[in-house]
Amino acid sequence: MKILVTGGAGFIGSAVVRLAVARGHHVVNLDALTYAACLDNVASVANSSLYAFEHVDIRDRAALDAVFAKHAPDAVMHLAAESHVDRSIDGPSDFVETNITGTFHLLEAARAYWTCAGEPDTFRFHHISTDEVFGSLPDDPDALFTEESPYDPRSPYSASKAASDHLVRAWHETYGLPVVLTNCSNNYGPFHFPEKLIPVVILNALAGKELPIYGDGSNIRDWLYVEDHADALLLVLEKGVIGRSYNVGGENERTNLELVQALCAILDRKRPKPNGRYADQITFVPDRPGHDARYAIDPSRLRDELGWRPSVTVEEGLEKTVQWYLDNEPWWRALQDRAGVGARLGVRA
Repeated sequence: MKILVTGGAGFIGSAVVRLAVARGHHVVNLDALTYAACLDNVASVANSSLYAFEHVDIRDRAALDAVFAKHAPDAVMHLAAESHVDRSIDGPSDFVETNITGTFHLLEAARAYWTCAGEPDTFRFHHISTDEVFGSLPDDPDALFTEESPYDPRSPYSASKAASDHLVRAWHETYGLPVVLTNCSNNYGPFHFPEKLIPVVILNALAGKELPIYGDGSNIRDWLYVEDHADALLLVLEKGVIGRSYNVGGENERTNLELVQALCAILDRKRPKPNGRYADQITFVPDRPGHDARYAIDPSRLRDELGWRPSVTVEEGLEKTVQWYLDNEPWWRALQDRAGVGARLGVRA
């Protein structure tokens, strides 16, 4: 299969690219190389005959048409997006332009290509989204996001992703474009850009800086190891029912405080401080505006229909992640000078 992966130089996209190439798929990585992208993320497959790169912005319709004509993909996996909630609070326009307008242009380019090819039943447009479109859950273990949960986005980021989800469904219903959708919980793992919670905690801890936790740390997230997510995404692409959505969760709920404390304990073992413990660096900071209390995924559709389960617990995944950052300092050092990295963003009420 030849797969066009948008955002393939990003965190989740690069995991998909690496896994797809490893499984023998031809992959075209289409990426605008904005601030959070890094081609080092796909260096391990860059010289493969199965890999090609196109430096293209999904907002550029003419360039998208050219890529479809040149590479004739069998499927699209759409991961290109502005994704940092805090940045969306400070600058929502980039999120509207990329996540909504960019998705529209990609859908139109894909539809034109699919139509010109005779509308083959084998073509797939897989749209990758987030559980944040569903809003916030109560602190009740029985309350979970399902594929039927109503949309209730609370941030410019989640609103833009909700809009893109609706566009994809509309292009299926109106034009017959063969689509599948997935909504995932919080990802973590190797190559995570150092502005999100887990890499921030690891790198601040190593630097002797404060470990910032929003509010009282009680916000709950379901954590999904990125390589497990990539595996689920390829499975949905290959075997998912057209027009259907699938929720992908790690089945690993933790409060933010519990997560940070676990990271500190791992670092205490792997890279002990001369004095004290890393948890001594924990600092509670003012909460993010509109911070959702809890996300949790019910993955039963994905499990029952396609047989997928996460391969690691959050404890196992965090061990792998911490070790990866300890072993790959040149990668994250090179990214720390990029705009906004290490600074508190999203403080506007």
